[in-house]
Amino acid sequence: MKQDSTRNIAYTVDCEDYVHVVKFNPFDSGDACSLIAYGGNNYVVIGTCRFQEEDAEVEGMQYKTLRTFHHGIRVDAIAWSPETRLDAIPPQIRFCTAASDRKLRLFTSDLQDKNEFKTFDGHSDYINDLVFAPSEGQEVASVSDDHTCRVWDLEGNEKAHFVLRSPGMSVCWHPEEAFKLMVAEKNGTIRFYDLITQQAILSLECEQTPLMSADWCLKNTLKVGAVAGSDWLIWDITRSSYPQDKRPVHVDRARLFRWSRVNENLFATTGYPGKTTTQLLVHHLGHPQPILTGTAAVGSGLTWHRTLPLCAVGGDHKIFFWVTEM
Repeated sequence: MKQDSTRNIAYTVDCEDYVHVVKFNPFDSGDACSLIAYGGNNYVVIGTCRFQEEDAEVEGMQYKTLRTFHHGIRVDAIAWSPETRLDAIPPQIRFCTAASDRKLRLFTSDLQDKNEFKTFDGHSDYINDLVFAPSEGQEVASVSDDHTCRVWDLEGNEKAHFVLRSPGMSVCWHPEEAFKLMVAEKNGTIRFYDLITQQAILSLECEQTPLMSADWCLKNTLKVGAVAGSDWLIWDITRSSYPQDKRPVHVDRARLFRWSRVNENLFATTGYPGKTTTQLLVHHLGHPQPILTGTAAVGSGLTWHRTLPLCAVGGDHKIFFWVTEM
């Protein structure tokens, strides 16, 4: 694990393949290390990370691969289950993937002999995002280019089905709002659905397209952020259905938006994976300019650490990590 000061990348992990998606486990797994998953062209790797920012005995970063899962097809999205526990006996790893064959796959492993997966069929086009129910982890929601958001149980049965007006780009499930689902559409509309009545209860408008990514702030349920066109946009959902704040940031169009999990004013955006490099920008709502600019060779995916102001992006045979200030 080496530190790379030339482009202010704090740490890198070498990978065997191109990394299409990378995801820190957002839930407490009962272990001091953080779980991270990354997906390539035909596999998913589960590993643990420990950083000097959280443990003085660590020099830089420690990374260890726990298990490589054969996937057989390109991985496009990964979601962690809150049922993943490293302190259980035996441990349980559970995650779900979306793949380029329009299927979801649910993996369950004890990191020893038990390695199972189930396939969920139903989407008729590319799946852009998925998320587990945050409290019990008994359901998975997914959004697709087929203009639907679907909620599945762990057997792959469809429990709810929302018809969208354009491709679904992001889906979020907030731990403090267990009965609501946030769905962001490419046409610039973000809707909240009540999962009990299965009705839309609130909508937000970007007034610009294409909306590529949106996120619901963990630290403040009233805050929603997105990227559309080359801008980031922030809403306070109690104030207006239109953004309170927006700024152009990526000349080549913005691709991903993710809130930090430790500070409601901190978020990151990425530009479109370019021919050679991708720009990562970390923003703080109290600052007019980005507080960190990072460059990664053809980056994809964007994820924040559960307890540190640290984010990661995948790339060509590497994962890049940046540490920022609170």
